[in-house]
Amino acid sequence: MTLDSPVPPSFPDPSQPGPSQDAARITAPVDELSILRTVEGWLAQGQAAAIATVIATWGSSPRPVGSKLAVDARGGMIGSVSGGCVEGAVVEEALRALEDGEPRLLTFGVPDERAWEVGLACGGTVRIYVAPVGPGHGASRRRLLSALLAAADAKRPAALVTDLATGQQTLVDAERQQGETALPETVRTQVLEALAQDRSVLIAPEEVEGEWFAQVWNPPLRLILVGAVHIAQALTPMARLAGYEVTVVDPRAAFASAARFPTGDGVTLVREWPDDAVAALAPDRRTAVVTLTHDAKLDEPGLRAALESDAFFIGALGSRKTHQRRLERMADFGPTALERIHGPVGLDIGALTPAEIAVSILAEMTLALRGAKTARRPCQAPQAPGR
Repeated sequence: MTLDSPVPPSFPDPSQPGPSQDAARITAPVDELSILRTVEGWLAQGQAAAIATVIATWGSSPRPVGSKLAVDARGGMIGSVSGGCVEGAVVEEALRALEDGEPRLLTFGVPDERAWEVGLACGGTVRIYVAPVGPGHGASRRRLLSALLAAADAKRPAALVTDLATGQQTLVDAERQQGETALPETVRTQVLEALAQDRSVLIAPEEVEGEWFAQVWNPPLRLILVGAVHIAQALTPMARLAGYEVTVVDPRAAFASAARFPTGDGVTLVREWPDDAVAALAPDRRTAVVTLTHDAKLDEPGLRAALESDAFFIGALGSRKTHQRRLERMADFGPTALERIHGPVGLDIGALTPAEIAVSILAEMTLALRGAKTARRPCQAPQAPGR
């Protein structure tokens, strides 16, 4: 396919990097996988480490299930399990675990009246599992860590399952399990369900005595942007911070330039026509596709390819009138399929600038991915002194 239309004059000069060039170099924050890679580096240097993991929360919690804090024998640390509320106590327990070689299960509670002091809206409870790994703490955990990181590098879904009673661990994927112990079938079934749901869970089946924590490691979320325009320049670094690998598709070399979109660290440029590019990228249930060009010759081929996929989110920029005409031209897909397209894309927050529009798009993607928050339990607001 060849490009048969020039760059529309209404677009800003594509030879200019634009205000978001520096922002595009923002890298994703420390996540649980990078924490484990740091631990692997410590182990390679002959240092033992202890890994603390949030396995359950109730009420208000600043860190989700699966969050990690790693501590080496010298007191060096990376990650967070509480946003600071109980970090000091967890580090102390991690250092003790390195001394005695024993895992431990910790429970911390914050009452409503103290919640504001530690940065929470309400009180809550968090359970944290701490386990040593490395020299002097058995070779099996280190082998499983290496196997887990290899699965992550291969973008192969896997779950690391810990028996909280014994500390034994098992690595599970769709085809097999490996590790210190074989899981009961009912536990393995729930682990595979957690993998499919992309949700780390605490498992306590009625049929079997005991508790297991399954931490799920799926490939990164992906965002395919059709159109290397100014909104894409703002949305790309935001999406990276939210954990997405971003691919920007645009056949126009002047737009899809390295000056405008520095590549590497989870950002890829594809200078092909959107229908071919999106189809080749094969969007799955962990992929969002958003078209941004305002040019039907570019947006609609990308949308058509996205509708043929399992993408969890499909969005298209443009006014309501533009979107309605778009749907009329794509009527061959039928109303049910076309309802998958979020258009005009982005939550209605009154966005005007490219950055604000990018925020609205990422917010709508997050809503589609995570769903609306359930109602939180009420907690009593703190009283002013003297009342």
